[in-house]
Amino acid sequence: MSNIYRLIVFLPLLMVGCAPALIDENKVIQKIDSLDMTIFSKSGDKIYSITSTKSSYDIGELKFELKKPTINIYKGEKTKYIITSEESTLSENNKLLKLKGNVKLKTLKKNEDILNADNFIWNIENTNYLLEGNIRFENQNIILNSGKAKLGSDNIIEFFNPVKYIIKDENNENKYEINSENAFYNLNTESVSFEAKDKRVKSIIYF
Repeated sequence: MSNIYRLIVFLPLLMVGCAPALIDENKVIQKIDSLDMTIFSKSGDKIYSITSTKSSYDIGELKFELKKPTINIYKGEKTKYIITSEESTLSENNKLLKLKGNVKLKTLKKNEDILNADNFIWNIENTNYLLEGNIRFENQNIILNSGKAKLGSDNIIEFFNPVKYIIKDENNENKYEINSENAFYNLNTESVSFEAKDKRVKSIIYF
């Protein structure tokens, strides 16, 4: 997303089943039994939507606290990614989304890609998603593990050193396992490349 995008949110229209506001440690907290919210760009395009069966809104800090949210990230009218987690926060005028605990991001391809992590951070004015902690990417061809990864708007996932990857055989069983430095997986071409720090060693595998 570029800086030209500004979010349009009409809070009273987006909350369903709101409970009365509570005073919590000198803060005004609005409890929300069911949240179904869509964030649009200034031009009216959908950016993402969030549903949560249990959440709250800190009126003073303008921050949502969400339990077991489901987030749909859009490209045009179509859903590009679906993300779930144990909990999340939405702050800074709905521009900063943080997810925590059993984060799972999946594509809607026929042979879906699944990216798991402990934490997910997205500033929607930035086109990159940052994932940290126990990263595991898996599809029908490969498994990639690392401690940190970044998914860009070009649909390339960068896995940061150290990276462990496993290639699967035709029976979906592990064929071989290798450790490497940074790895890059292209969701469009279904290829993975490996690059050493000195840039002299580089290989690409297509599936």
